[in-house]
Amino acid sequence: MPLPIEDYAMIGDCHTAALVGRDGSIDWLCLPRFDSASTFGALLGDEEHGRWLLAPDDERATAVRRFRGSTLILETEWTTPTGTVLVTDFMPIGNRRGDIIRRVAGIQGTVTMRQDVRIRFDYARAIPWIRQVGSGHTHAIVAVAGPDAVILRGPHLHPADHSHQGEFTVLADDVVDISMTWYPSHREWPDPTDVDRALERTAGWWSDWAGTLSHDGPHREEVLRSLMLLRALTHEDTGGIVAAATTSLPEQAGGLRNWDYRYVWLRDASLALTVLLSHGSTDEAMRWSGWLLRAIAGDPSDVQIMYGIAGERDLAERELSSLPGYLGASPVRIGNGAFSQFQADVIGEVMIALHAAREAGVAETEYSWALQRALLSFTVSHVDEKDNGIWEMRGDPQYFVHSRAMVWAAFDRGVKAVEDFGLDGDSDLWRRMRDRIGAEIEADGFDADRGSYVQHYGSTHVDASLLQLAQIGYVGWADPRMLGTVAAIEADLMPDGLVLRYLSETGVDGLPGGENPFLACSFWLVEQYANSGRHADAQALMDRLLGFVNDVGLLSEEYDVAGRRQMGNTPQALSHLTLVRAADALAHASQPAND
Repeated sequence: MPLPIEDYAMIGDCHTAALVGRDGSIDWLCLPRFDSASTFGALLGDEEHGRWLLAPDDERATAVRRFRGSTLILETEWTTPTGTVLVTDFMPIGNRRGDIIRRVAGIQGTVTMRQDVRIRFDYARAIPWIRQVGSGHTHAIVAVAGPDAVILRGPHLHPADHSHQGEFTVLADDVVDISMTWYPSHREWPDPTDVDRALERTAGWWSDWAGTLSHDGPHREEVLRSLMLLRALTHEDTGGIVAAATTSLPEQAGGLRNWDYRYVWLRDASLALTVLLSHGSTDEAMRWSGWLLRAIAGDPSDVQIMYGIAGERDLAERELSSLPGYLGASPVRIGNGAFSQFQADVIGEVMIALHAAREAGVAETEYSWALQRALLSFTVSHVDEKDNGIWEMRGDPQYFVHSRAMVWAAFDRGVKAVEDFGLDGDSDLWRRMRDRIGAEIEADGFDADRGSYVQHYGSTHVDASLLQLAQIGYVGWADPRMLGTVAAIEADLMPDGLVLRYLSETGVDGLPGGENPFLACSFWLVEQYANSGRHADAQALMDRLLGFVNDVGLLSEEYDVAGRRQMGNTPQALSHLTLVRAADALAHASQPAND
C-alpha cells in the first residue's frame, strides 16, 4: 500500500524524478524521462507494481529527513536501538540520465539494512529477466525487458518470488554505495558511477543555481524550495516545464478525476517562467522560448494547449489496467485528452510571460517576436470562439470570463511590445481588439446585481480563476468589481476556508461533482488579500496553507480538509509557483509605502 502523498520526497536530475517515501521506499520512477513508462509504480498500486525499499531491518527504527542545503539531495537519518545511519538519495546532475544513488553511511553503533527491489518496467506490464553479474566484492543485477534495462550495483541481492532482497550491516564510519542506472537494453551496461564525484558535482550544481535566486521577505525557505522544485521539473535538454512528476494521483479519494500531468502545459509553464524570472533566473526563459518556438513551429492555427517534453503533439489519453490506482482510485491514465481542447486563455499567459522576459532584459531572438505576432494573428482569427477554459472543462464550451480576460491580456501585451519596446506590429488592431473584449466582459461577464464577475457569460456562479483578473492588470486589486468578486468567492467557494475552483456540482465540467480545494486558488486569494489591503487575512491564510507543506517542502495539487491530507499529482508546479507569488505579495505589502 502506498504512503500518504505528503510522505513522499522528490529527487531528480532535471530529466526525470523519483518519489522516495518516509519508509525508505522509492515508489515512483519513470525512466529515462518524466513521461516514460514507470519502472517503480507502487505509488499507483502496491509493492508488486515496482519499488526499491532501503531501510533498517528493525520495526522500531525512526527517521528524520531533510534536503541537504540548497540542493535536491535527500538525507534520511535512521535511528534504531542498535545504532544510527544516514541514507543519502540523489540523482546525479550531468551524469547518465536515469542514475539513482543511495549511499548508506554509519554514524554510530551497528545497523542492519534491508533491501527489497521489485523492478517492473512499462507500468508494471513487464516483469524483467534478471541475472546476477559481477564477482568477488562487486555485486550487481541486470534487469531487461523490451527496450529497457537497468543495472543495480551494491550489496548482494538474492531472488525471492519476483523480487530481489538482501541485508547488510553498517558500522560507524562505514560507507556503502548502491546505484541503479537505466540504459537501452540493446546496448552494453554502462560503467559504474564515481559516487564521490557525482555527489560533489550534483551538490555544487544545485547550490550554484540556488545562489542565483533572490527573495527578500518572509517565507524564504518555502520560496526557495518551491523555485528549486520548479527547476527540477524543467527538462534540462528541451527546456519544457512539466506540470507535475506523476500521473493519476486522484483529486478526490476513490474518485475518477485522475489525470496525467507529466507534460508541458503552455499555461503552467508560462506562469512558472514568470515566477522564475521575477527571482533572477533568466536562463530558463531563453531555453523555454526555444522550446516554445520548436513546439509551435509551423502554422499557428495548429497551436495546442499542451505538448510533450520535447514538443510532441500526440498525447492521446489511455487507461491502464496494469496499475489499480492510488488507494484504488481508478482509472489510471497516461496521456491527456485535454491536448485537443481549445483553451483561449493560454496565448494570453504565453504573451504575459514573454513580456515579463522582455522587462527582465531577456533579448528577443530572431524568431521569437515573429512567433508572438503569429500567435496574436491566431487570436484575432479565433477571437469569437467559445472554449473549454483554464480547468479543461469536459462539458460544453463557453465564453469563460477568465479566458476572455486572458485574450484581453494577449492583445494588451502586444500593444505594450510595440509602444514600450519599439517592436513592429499592428498595435492599432490589437488595441481595438483589446478594448472590444474589455467592453464585452463588462457587458456579459459581470453580474451588476451581485457586484461580481461570473464564471462564464450567462452564468450566475463564480470561479476561482477570476482572482487572476487583477494579477494580469485587467482590473485593479481594490477596484469595487474585484472586491465584489472576492466577496462572492468567499461566500460560494470556501466552505472549509480554502478555495474551490468552482462549483463542480453544476455539471459545467461534464464530470460527476465533488473535489477538494485546489491549493493554487487559495494562494491566489492570499495574493489578492495582500494587494488589496487585507494584510491580516492574507497572512492568516498563508500560514494555514504553509501548514500543508510536507517536511521537505513539497505540495501536491489539492488538499483534503476533512482527511487532513494532500491530494492530486505531486509536486505540483502550479501550487509551488502560486506559493511564491503569494509570498512575494506579502513581502511587497510589508514594505513602507515609499518603497
